[in-house]
Amino acid sequence: MTTAVFAHRGDTSHAVENTLEAFLEARRRGADGVELDVRRSADGALVVHHDAVVAGMGPVSELSVHEMPPHVPLLGEALATCHGMRVNVEVKNGPADPGHDPSEVVATATATAVAESGEASQVLISSFEVPTLAAVRAAEPSLAVGLLVGWQSDPLAALELAVERRFQAIHPFVTQVDGPFVARAHAAGLAVNVWTVNAPGDLDAMVGLGVDGVITDRLEQALAAVRRG
Repeated sequence: MTTAVFAHRGDTSHAVENTLEAFLEARRRGADGVELDVRRSADGALVVHHDAVVAGMGPVSELSVHEMPPHVPLLGEALATCHGMRVNVEVKNGPADPGHDPSEVVATATATAVAESGEASQVLISSFEVPTLAAVRAAEPSLAVGLLVGWQSDPLAALELAVERRFQAIHPFVTQVDGPFVARAHAAGLAVNVWTVNAPGDLDAMVGLGVDGVITDRLEQALAAVRRG
């Protein structure tokens, strides 16, 4: 198995993160896929933006699409741009975020949009929040989902939860990953996609451990590590 390389928010060394240009640049430079973030705007659109607040403008949840900066794409535009690539869509709806929606409308809408996009077979939906993943599952049971593990969380407890919930993947932080963890996840049928892997030594180590994917800001270095591995 070859470790897949996901450009974190696209290729941010040559473009603004989470933009169509960053995704196109990632493709041009040979990434297997991209990782991107989705939030729900005030008018119900799914926009690709990492932070809960747009700098100098306000919370994403309080802005309409037309009030967003022009470089912020819609999820549908991003998926179309990434056609043929693998896409890890992280749904953002943290309990501490402004505009947090406990009803998980953003998760349901994201699941529906992915299912209707024609790109579902190439998409993995991830989140730190179990209720978000549960809502995705409830809306579209056929979609693959992955549990993100916070860097201060217990990775083995998260692994047990992912197995119990029958998720398809687990996304631990790079410092949480070792050989036994990877072996245990694979034995349970879970893919292991590691974030955010940037240091050359970490890239080589993750490839050596046989993880399924690395999410990285250092695209060229990651691709080189995969070639060496």
